[in-house]
Amino acid sequence: MTVAENLALASHRGDRLKLKFQQVSKQREAYRTLAAKTGNGLDQALDKATEQLSGGQRQALSLLMASLKRPELLLLDEHTAALDPHTSQAIMALTAQIVAEQQLTGLMITHQMDDALQYGNRLIVLDNGRIIADYDADSKAKLTRQDLLDYFD
Repeated sequence: MTVAENLALASHRGDRLKLKFQQVSKQREAYRTLAAKTGNGLDQALDKATEQLSGGQRQALSLLMASLKRPELLLLDEHTAALDPHTSQAIMALTAQIVAEQQLTGLMITHQMDDALQYGNRLIVLDNGRIIADYDADSKAKLTRQDLLDYFD
């Protein structure tokens, strides 16, 4: 499926599926505007199959699809893990923008200590599936990267 077809499918998440090609063409400009938010050329790739996209474009598309119809909870499971540092930063910035604009509740799982410290208003540290630390926004603001690394010694 193409980028536009994926966005059309996501726009009907939870609806009885009646995807027609007219829906893709009717929403083309809206999809282009949405994809332009990524800043990675996705808006120029609406007719490309997803397997022809770069890793960053695929992750951006997944994020757009997941948030196109406001979810009750946005789950982000290592959504930047396979990306280079520059692309990872861009996806994280886009994620923060979408979460703020839509006032979403999100759950982000990450091994990136800097991202864990920078994003969100609560931080939970797990070890073997058990909560070993739970920080509210004020406590989290006082943490350093080394504080988090110390849990893994």
